[in-house]
Amino acid sequence: MYLGELHMYLLFLLAWIIFNGNITLEILIFGVVIAAVVLAFMCKFMDYSLEKEANVYKKSIWFLAYVVLLIREIIKANLAIIPRILTVEEEMDPVIVKFKTSLKSDFTRMLLANSITLTPGTITVSLEDDEYTIHCLDTSLAEGLEDSDFEKALKKLDEEE
Repeated sequence: MYLGELHMYLLFLLAWIIFNGNITLEILIFGVVIAAVVLAFMCKFMDYSLEKEANVYKKSIWFLAYVVLLIREIIKANLAIIPRILTVEEEMDPVIVKFKTSLKSDFTRMLLANSITLTPGTITVSLEDDEYTIHCLDTSLAEGLEDSDFEKALKKLDEEE
C-alpha cells in the first residue's frame, strides 16, 4: 500500500468511526475491514491512484485560472461592445471566421466553443473535429481567435492528461 492509499484508508476508517459516534473494539475491527474493502474496490473498479488524484487537483487549479480568465474576457468584451451598440454612427461589419485548433480533447474543444459564445460579440456557429466556425459582430472581434488567451489556457489543461 502506497502512502496516498494509506491516507485514503485512514480517511475511510476515520469516517467510519465518526459516523458510528463512538469507539468500541467491535466498531474498530469492522471499520478496519470495511475501510480496506472500500479502498480495494476503489483501486480495482474505480481506477483510483494517488497520481490520478494529484492530477485532478492540478487540473482544478488550471481550471479555476481559466474561469478567472473567462470572466475577465467577458467583462472586456462587454466594455468593447456596449459603445458599438449604443452609437448609431459606427457601422458594424459582421464576419464569419473559420479556424483550426490544436486542442486535443473534446472537453477542452467544447470549453473553447462555449467560451467564445459566452464572450459578447462572438458566437460559435459550429465545431467539427478541430475546426471552428465563428460569427463575429465586427471584423475587429475576429482578430486573434486562432491564438486566443482561451486556447493558450486550455492547452495547459490538455497537457495534464
